Amino acid sequence: MTKEETYKIIYQTVSLLVDGEQDSIANMANTVAVIKENFDFLWVGFYIVRGDRLKLGPFQGPVACTEIRRGKGVCGTAWERAESIVVPDVHKFDGHIACSSKSKSEIVIPVFKDREVVGVLDVDSEYLNAFDETDEKYLTETVKLINF
Repeated sequence: MTKEETYKIIYQTVSLLVDGEQDSIANMANTVAVIKENFDFLWVGFYIVRGDRLKLGPFQGPVACTEIRRGKGVCGTAWERAESIVVPDVHKFDGHIACSSKSKSEIVIPVFKDREVVGVLDVDSEYLNAFDETDEKYLTETVKLINF
């Protein structure tokens, strides 16, 4: 199965899981589970905007940073810029926050509500160059399914 085919299954599955469910925590939890189950990435999770910081939300994978400042690391930078960031090699990203030494590449997708960033989806891989425009496209569409 291709990456795109897998993402289409993820999208359909998440769509069914969140249909009628208004609790964003439950929806985030199921979304990360579906992504992790289908791709077995190192870490998949959400950070939620709380004041001037991102706070750890539902995730699957190794222990994570509990708080990230706006503009710091890949997640904080994606929040500040209000745009997705694909990092082929986290060691070459200035200011990368190493929550896990196993992480080699990363993608962060901002989550919007009423045109404001309310959180980010963060996905880490233990392999270099793990993410591309296909990941960005389908992860962006998938997080739009969640009611924040």
